[in-house]
Amino acid sequence: MDIHDIDEQPDNKVLFQEIRRIQPDYQPVKSAEPVTAELDLEGLVLFCNKWCPGCRRARLWLDENGIRYTEYDVTRNPAAASQLKEWTGGNLTTPTFYLEGKVIHNWNVEEISKLLLK
Repeated sequence: MDIHDIDEQPDNKVLFQEIRRIQPDYQPVKSAEPVTAELDLEGLVLFCNKWCPGCRRARLWLDENGIRYTEYDVTRNPAAASQLKEWTGGNLTTPTFYLEGKVIHNWNVEEISKLLLK
């Protein structure tokens, strides 16, 4: 850990180098997803963010199993954040899955497998 006074923060280049050292597969977000007032809740929907380890594992598992899903980043989409807070009592708990009226919080491969791999 490296602690700096607020007026002596390293520039972003240094911060990104350190992130890449810790997480070699890190890719900065190049463009934000489109923000819409309405969410498409058809099929499997994943409410997540780019830095959550559970979200990364969920995306990987869904992709490996060929499961199609819609993804909303709750840090970039106010409508998604608002919907998630409604389901969680005010928290941005990620990953959260929505399928056919059922909401599942956090990454639980057994529960997701039962729901999706019938």
